[in-house]
Amino acid sequence: MITANQTETSISQLRELGFDPGAPPADAVAKLASLRTNANDIAIAHALGQIAAPEAAAMLAHMEVGTSGKLRREIRRSLFRLRQHGIEAPVIARTGPIAVRPAQDDTGLSGMMSIADADGMRIVWIFKTRAGGGLKRLWALTSEKDGLLAVTADSLSRKELRADRAELEQRAGAPMVEADWRLVDFIMCEAYRRSSDERHARAGNFMALRTEIIPVAPPADFRHPIYDEFAAEAAGDPSADLMNEPDIAAYMLPRDAIQPFADETAQLQQSTLVLNRVLQEERVDAVLERAIEQILTGELAYGLRRRLEDTAYYFARTGKRTQAAWAVAAAAKLRDQVELKRIPFFQLFMRAQLGAILAEQQEKQQEQPRLIMTPAELMRAQAAAQARMAQRGRLR
Repeated sequence: MITANQTETSISQLRELGFDPGAPPADAVAKLASLRTNANDIAIAHALGQIAAPEAAAMLAHMEVGTSGKLRREIRRSLFRLRQHGIEAPVIARTGPIAVRPAQDDTGLSGMMSIADADGMRIVWIFKTRAGGGLKRLWALTSEKDGLLAVTADSLSRKELRADRAELEQRAGAPMVEADWRLVDFIMCEAYRRSSDERHARAGNFMALRTEIIPVAPPADFRHPIYDEFAAEAAGDPSADLMNEPDIAAYMLPRDAIQPFADETAQLQQSTLVLNRVLQEERVDAVLERAIEQILTGELAYGLRRRLEDTAYYFARTGKRTQAAWAVAAAAKLRDQVELKRIPFFQLFMRAQLGAILAEQQEKQQEQPRLIMTPAELMRAQAAAQARMAQRGRLR
């Protein structure tokens, strides 16, 4: 039997990982979903029982499928506590002792997604077929930087859907593609978790709207389907030609992460020391390798990986399977945390990041007026001024 002290200790550990029991219910449930592992399932089930919200009941119902023993008893206790607050759990379909994830066609769910634009924003849709005809749609605008920007739920006919899609594609200049609803759901939930509290308030009650269409909690983890689709290619090295794709080349890392390395590169290029070209290039290459090692880690590496995964998925559905394979290979290298500094794609990617900042700085320098003149420039300026005065005298 799990004692009260053991449960409290486990919940304290969840707090240390970022779980806030006092957060808005939808946020608290989303955080627990992101923290869920086999080791802390019981603590999470207990914590969910203290969150009086439909999202908590939905996650508990999903967790209960196929479970037994201590975990199932804790889930049942939490569901009982929620029922005391008038919150009923949705019914989750079961097929035998262990629930089997239904195929996409069996769920009545489907998805669509656009390509991310230069600012990392995309539109994603999830649909559910209505019994009386037509569709229920969950619509979201997501941002790689700011999270979930907007979300709505509506009902529409298939004809209206075709019209909406055509209008959006015309405005964007790029097609939307059909996508696994689980991937689209993951994109939405991930964006929601990245959003600030202010964004949550402005974007609407995403978790409640989601529950209307998807009666299960967000998964604790997610394997991107692109790795199964390109399993063989994922093991290879990505081609540097991937940088010729605007959707990849447009991706920019945060400026504050790149700036120190750009400054160091600029100093090497402007150094008054007499360096032969080979030695200068070697030193610039050393800066480049350090930038790859130090920047492409943690959250920044994860962000680039996610852009590569979703772009590969989009490429594969728009006839660009070669480029999709390259993007999958690059994403796999980030996922597996291999050494990146010797891989041509990542070298070219980082050169582009540094080059963009250096080019911007050079352009600004050219636009700024010169505040300091050399002696020769001062003499020429004085001579020009005297000539203008003499010209005025002749005109009088």
